[in-house]
Amino acid sequence: MRQLNAAPAENPSSSSKFVLSLASTPEEVREVQRLRYQVFVEGMGLSALANAERLDRDEFDQHCDHLIVRDARSLKVIGTYRVLSPHAARRIGLYYSEQEFELSRLNHLRPNMAEAGRACIHPDYRSGAVIMLLWAGLADYLKKENCHYLIGCASVSLADGGQNALSIYHTLNENNIAPAEYRVRPRLPFPVGERNPEHQGAFIPPLIKGYLRSGAWVCGEPAWDPDFNCIDLFMLMPLANLDSRYARHFLEARAA
Repeated sequence: MRQLNAAPAENPSSSSKFVLSLASTPEEVREVQRLRYQVFVEGMGLSALANAERLDRDEFDQHCDHLIVRDARSLKVIGTYRVLSPHAARRIGLYYSEQEFELSRLNHLRPNMAEAGRACIHPDYRSGAVIMLLWAGLADYLKKENCHYLIGCASVSLADGGQNALSIYHTLNENNIAPAEYRVRPRLPFPVGERNPEHQGAFIPPLIKGYLRSGAWVCGEPAWDPDFNCIDLFMLMPLANLDSRYARHFLEARAA
């Protein structure tokens, strides 16, 4: 188990302490895949991804680094985030997001662009401490890899027929939308229609809210992901954009 420089976190709602590391063995990666299966397939009911091994995995897992958070008492993996470095993306020939979006306008960023995805937290540990520790570890990772840009797909469920997803998209303001030179094109667009007054009551998932508050951009219209029954927003965070109020969420690892 490879330790990262982020300090251990404590769950304010219990006596649990959490430890952050990078997966360093095939078994640790399988632990990550089991947690993802529990959350995505069993918890969200994504039957299209069901399998006898009860592992959520794809061809990118073997090329990614996997941040893991464990409960220090039980050693159970209770949170994870996978990261694809620029070097690994170059070896594979694409980022995961390129299955859903055409990214040619970002070609000049590729040498310093990492991709994060498959964020997943056990339902018993969603107090906020685990995601903060994962983000701190992500910041440390980006620093070590000399990455200045972070990309990823942020998902919104379509379980309600898409009403909340459309509300989120239509409540984005000009500060949340990327400049034209950073726009990407969805390969399977999700129809967004026109803004209407009913789009004011959106419930924004915490991960997307955190990205937006931290200075990330949404780079165009959403893609439809039928396997996960969701839309995906393509997010781009230039680390130079980080607002000082939220920079500590990502950069506290530097002080550890």
